[in-house]
Amino acid sequence: EVLLRMHSVGICGSDVHYWQHGRIGDFVVKHPMVLGHEASGTVVKVGSGVTHLKPGDRVAIEPGVPREMDEFCKTGRYNLSPSIFFCATPPDDGNLCRFYKHSASYCYKLPDNVTFEEGALIEPLSVGIHACKRAGVTLGSKVFVSGSGPIGLVNVLVAKMMGAAAVVITDLSASRLQKAKEVGADFTIQVTDETPQEVASKVASLLGCMPEITVECTGVQACIQAGIYATRSGGTLVLVGLGPEMVTVPIVNAAVREVDIRGIFRYCNTWPVAIALLASKRINVKPLVTHRFPLEKALEAFETTKRGEGVKVMLKCDPTDHSP
Repeated sequence: EVLLRMHSVGICGSDVHYWQHGRIGDFVVKHPMVLGHEASGTVVKVGSGVTHLKPGDRVAIEPGVPREMDEFCKTGRYNLSPSIFFCATPPDDGNLCRFYKHSASYCYKLPDNVTFEEGALIEPLSVGIHACKRAGVTLGSKVFVSGSGPIGLVNVLVAKMMGAAAVVITDLSASRLQKAKEVGADFTIQVTDETPQEVASKVASLLGCMPEITVECTGVQACIQAGIYATRSGGTLVLVGLGPEMVTVPIVNAAVREVDIRGIFRYCNTWPVAIALLASKRINVKPLVTHRFPLEKALEAFETTKRGEGVKVMLKCDPTDHSP
């Protein structure tokens, strides 16, 4: 294990949800819990068996640590391990604090040209990497991303990076769609009161064809429906956003057109990839951070996220360090 002095911690919608509702699905907050799982910091102390890190190293933290070497770990899909430790998922504490202890194998050294803030953004970026891999994005793909929050935006970034020829993104908010344009979306659709079928036909007319790949980042029933209608026959719909447990969807439409519906759960094996992309400047996540607060103003930061202002709100845990 290593002891870290925390530096940058991003606030996620799930953090806000636990704060407001005390549960997400089967994960129920029963005791006081530290939030935060998008984080970076500096190594202060290392355990006796740790060889790849030393005090002073700047690291990004992968929040999910398997507790046992089970069948999922053996096949490289450790994110599916039922006993996994995960920051800020009850009953496991997160890392929104001054000092934090974590498994050394899940702390990754940041190159000098990758900032602490970028290090913290590897967590949401990882969701995009994992989703686009599961979707099979490749050279020339036409992609529809549903929802332009932080996760929709990282999916735009990663899809373009992986060779997508055109990406169209939808949202209710004009300002969020503007941000999507900034990070590389080719087309945007501001949804008002269209039916799912109407949204699907707008997607196809902008792309000039139905997309082979849809990445659904809202969890909203109507958006999942639009995702099915929009996806080309033989294509893939990846469900990233989590909404109600039961949703009504045109499953027969998907079935008879051989549209594959895939889920994702967090990510696995993405930190080294993300660090390589950031270090080589192949991907730019900096525009995602719109607000910064010191740890003392955490409540204000959470309120800002809850109101849906900006994109990514970042907390600074080390008052002596002013590097980004």
